[in-house]
Amino acid sequence: MFETVDSIQQTLHAQDYIAERGLATAIFLALKLGKPLFLEGEAGVGKTEIAKVLSRLLQTDLIRLQCYEGLNASSALYEWNYAYQMLHLRLLEASGADRDEMQAELFSRRFLQTRPLLQAIESSAAGHPPVLLIDEIDRADEEFEAFLLELLSDFQVTVPEMGTISTEQPPVVIITSNRTREVHDALKRRCLYYWIDYPSFEKELRIVRTKAPDVEPLLAKQITAFIQEMREMDLFKAPGVAETLDWTAALVALDQRALSLEVIAETLGVVLKYQDDIELLTPEVLQALHERAALQAQSIPG
Repeated sequence: MFETVDSIQQTLHAQDYIAERGLATAIFLALKLGKPLFLEGEAGVGKTEIAKVLSRLLQTDLIRLQCYEGLNASSALYEWNYAYQMLHLRLLEASGADRDEMQAELFSRRFLQTRPLLQAIESSAAGHPPVLLIDEIDRADEEFEAFLLELLSDFQVTVPEMGTISTEQPPVVIITSNRTREVHDALKRRCLYYWIDYPSFEKELRIVRTKAPDVEPLLAKQITAFIQEMREMDLFKAPGVAETLDWTAALVALDQRALSLEVIAETLGVVLKYQDDIELLTPEVLQALHERAALQAQSIPG
């Protein structure tokens, strides 16, 4: 399935993911070399979807670590179930267990709550390497980045009370960033890097037709052209491919066969998520965008 770059590209397309050759090459090399793949780009361009598609293709689990401000090692690796330990301690004390027995019992595997990173290492050690998605690393603090460096180098975790858990066969690691801040070079150097940009008109139209095969051909072209025109504006958050597909689904649900000014105005909240952006699209601007999108759609055969 993954013997060549072409096979990667074709297999992704079979899973309804339209990838250019550069992205297929990056995925091929990440799998071949066993290195993490760092995907950067605007929100909604399909970075996270790569991990989901790979887990299906490899027929393995997808383990996702959603990053956020304040994320620390214990939340990402493991925690002890203190409430359960205290309850068990009282039972041991009531049974007359000695101190050594109580300590051995309290810090056993049954009380260890594994988090995504440790889950990925344990699954790999058991012979079932998962796809590990470290999503939106740019939302985490720099301290967590530093912790991640060691993990990605050795793929081992030391639990002081239990010892070291390691794996010789690492998971498939996908790291994504929306570039809300710069990620440290030290982390990027441990990964293969690929920037996923907004798609061209032709690629986005293929995505719409692939993901929404029931959409009217004219409507698909008009939607794609209108979204492309919107991205040329000075918006706080330009719509991504995810918004394009959401809008397509909404218009199909409304039984639309062609794009009209009225339905555009009524469904702007599907595409734009900030009121300031919505206010930029005055009736005059909407009409101009609609006219240009209509002209472009008419010029595309099929």
